Amino acid sequence: MHKVSPVRAFSDNYIWLLEAEDAPRALVVDPGDATPVLEVLERRHLELVAILVTHHHADHVGGVQRLVEVTGARVFGPVGERLPVECAKVSGGQRLKLDRLGLTFEVLDVPGHTSGHIAYHSPGMLFCADTLFSAGCGRLFEGTAEQMLDSLDALAALPPETRVYCAHEYTLSNLRFARAVDPANIRLAQWSEEAEALRQQDLPTLPTTLGLELQVNPFLRVRSPAVRQAAESHVGCALQTATDVFAAVRAWKDGFR
Repeated sequence: MHKVSPVRAFSDNYIWLLEAEDAPRALVVDPGDATPVLEVLERRHLELVAILVTHHHADHVGGVQRLVEVTGARVFGPVGERLPVECAKVSGGQRLKLDRLGLTFEVLDVPGHTSGHIAYHSPGMLFCADTLFSAGCGRLFEGTAEQMLDSLDALAALPPETRVYCAHEYTLSNLRFARAVDPANIRLAQWSEEAEALRQQDLPTLPTTLGLELQVNPFLRVRSPAVRQAAESHVGCALQTATDVFAAVRAWKDGFR
């Protein structure tokens, strides 16, 4: 199994570093800052051969140019977004074969957070950046509620054992909101305790798994009676579709403190 490690950046970003099984080679996903990546590469004596980018936000691409200059790594990024360096453009439905790492990724279109956001899926692992978080999802900066729900539905259809490598340590704040939406959810209460214990030790709460998220994440559970009823109570009216419920819950989260 390929080793995947979080490289911390800024206040809450994780740059994911994936190592080849049979050689000292690696890739990174969404390197917003080059410095911590270069430090890890030097410490572990790794050659960086690929950089995967999911979307154009600065905290995901800010370190790409320097990493390319220092390592010569090849960059792959979404066809629908402008990035700060030249890259191989990929889009949903493509298969990205990285022979030097012994890996193949399926590229998934997951618009919502940004209009051209993509994710990378290989059996057992998903790099989804700011589309899906533990107990949460990304803000709708460029996309619509309908797009984001479609994107989350596509991710939710992957095998439940899939490890979900999100880009931010937002879990505790997301869980506080999730419990406001779904207070009777026993698994959600358990995960809140487990996540709190991890953070008290300064350990990541990620990766999560799709199986867990299907039990605790209100944005993946907008069709459940509990989440629908909470959303309708919050907005004070009936909600006709799953997209309506999603939009109500997302707006609720945007103003939640």
